[in-house]
Formats: sequence, C-alpha cells, structure tokens
Amino acid sequence: MTSSPNASVPSFTVPGLKQEDAAEVVRLLQDRLHALNDLALTLKHVHWNVVGPHFIAVHEMIDPQVEAVRAMVDATAERIATLGSSPQGTPGALVAARSWDDYSLGRAGTQEHLGALDVVYQGVVGDHRAAMRATEELDPVTQDMLIGQLRQLELFHWFVRAHLETSGGALSTAGQQGEQPAAQAAAGEASSHS
Repeated sequence: MTSSPNASVPSFTVPGLKQEDAAEVVRLLQDRLHALNDLALTLKHVHWNVVGPHFIAVHEMIDPQVEAVRAMVDATAERIATLGSSPQGTPGALVAARSWDDYSLGRAGTQEHLGALDVVYQGVVGDHRAAMRATEELDPVTQDMLIGQLRQLELFHWFVRAHLETSGGALSTAGQQGEQPAAQAAAGEASSHS
C-alpha cells in the first residue's frame, strides 16, 4: 500500500528545495488538484444540464472552460510528481479529501446554473489565491504555475459574472453564500427583467 502524498515527506525532490518544503507544497497542490478535478466535472455537468433561452451561449461558453481546467489538472498533477510525490486523482480520494459539498443543481435554467457557478468559482479562486500566497517563499516555480491558473480561473469567473451583472454593476448573487441561494437570486433577478 502506498501512502498519501499528504502523509509523508518525499524521498527526493527537485534540486534546491528541501524535502520538507516539497511535502508542504505537495499538500497544497493535492488540495488544488482535487478542487480542479471537481471543477472540471462540475463544469461538464452544467454543460449537460443547462436549459433555457440562453442555453446555447452558456453551453458553448462552458466547454472551453472544461478543457482549460483539465489542462490545469494535468499541470498540477505533473508538478506533484516532479516534486517527488504521487498525485492522487481518483474519485474516492477527491471525495474523501474535499472540504466542500457536491454541486447541488441538476437540470436548471441558465441563470440558476450561472448563479451557482459564481459561488463555485468564488471558492476555487479564493483557495487558489491562498495556495499561491503560501508558495511564494516555499516554491516560486509552483507559485508561477498557480498564478497562471488563477489568471484563467478569474477570467472564467468574470465570464460567469457578466451574465449575473446589471448594467449598474450590481451582481444578482451578491451576498449569497451557497449554490442554491445564489441560483435562486440569479433566477429571481432574471425573471424581474423579463
């Protein structure tokens, strides 16, 4: 039985990085790997289950996000391996380790899914930023990778929020903490403008 990369210090790592520091970076990256895998699956789920008048716009907006996030997953897993550990990419490992709930919407309207995705992206981007800050001193190479990923994740979040924003700059999901309340707020705002 192999141990989790979170449980031990790798027996080797990249030159110039202490093995204990590599273990901490791997711990941070494994959490990001789980979050990115979850995000890719969630985005694909939305792609399949979104309905309504703006279906095609949202359906087609999501697929490039899925592909980009899958590339982030691969880069993150390869960085874990480069640092001397074994990336954990199985569904069971993801479910056992995640600190967030499963995506809560099934078949739903575009605004509902976009409202829920606003909350999802807030969590992923916020946690990615925390990992980026934590790697600044530990491993600038990993931090650089995370910065590049953040650039794309924040852009995708903007794409989602652009559908939720009024011309006055207010978000229909402002102040909502969960996917369901955000979905309801977004759907309510959309119906008030129809």
